[in-house]
This record gives sequence, structure tokens and C-alpha cells, in this order.
Amino acid sequence: MSALKAFLQPSVEGVTKEVIISERFKGEDGKPVPFVIKAISQKENEKLARMSRKTAKVDGVPVEKTDSILYTRRLILACVQEPDFSDQEMCKYYGTEDPLEVPSQMLSVGEYNRLSNAILELNDMKSMGEKSEEAKNS
Repeated sequence: MSALKAFLQPSVEGVTKEVIISERFKGEDGKPVPFVIKAISQKENEKLARMSRKTAKVDGVPVEKTDSILYTRRLILACVQEPDFSDQEMCKYYGTEDPLEVPSQMLSVGEYNRLSNAILELNDMKSMGEKSEEAKNS
């Protein structure tokens, strides 16, 4: 029997998950409101990575590098469905016209890290070592 069937699986792109990032964001009922995040395709991930490249000179030679902060911002914007960081009212409230800046204006360091980690986990972007380390610390 061929192993081919094992590899014929549907894409996880578009799978969504609700995550509570903080007790700070509460609905009218007083309960925490979840962020809704989604998985993206590898093709979209590659596009985000390409858009986040910067050229720097190393010993006079131009070298392309990924700006990890910009990449993380783009990944968060691409994966978060709710709240909509592109919403004009939200951008205005947080004092920016750039939706990429909203999460870093809106969230504390810990909240930002929890959101980033939830997105990495949903997109299976954490290494097996990171996953087992988290399991040990839980």
C-alpha cells in the first residue's frame, strides 16, 4: 500500500480559533472577548516574508535580510480576523493610520506575545523543541 494517501490531506488554511489574549478586553456581559485568529497558507506566508525583506550592507556588500519585527506585524495582521486592526475607527483610536501599528499600540508586551504565540501555534510554526519545552513548563 502506498503512503500517498497519508499525504492527501486538506489544507489547514482558513482554520480559525478563538483565543483569550487578556482579561482586559471585556464585552458588555463582563466576560473576556476572544481574538479570532486564522491559519494562512505557506504561499501567503512566503509573500509576507518577501514583503518584510530589507537590504543592508555587510562589509560593503548588499545582503537581504528579513526584518523580523515587520514580518511579525504582517503575520499578526494577516492572521487576526477579530478585532479588525484595519478598521478606521480602531486605527484612529490608537493614533495611527497604519494597521500594522495597531496591535503594538493596543496590546501590552505580554498580550502581544500571547497573540503571536497563538498565531504561531495555529499555523504550526513552533518547532517540536519549543512545543515540548512549553509542555514541560505547563
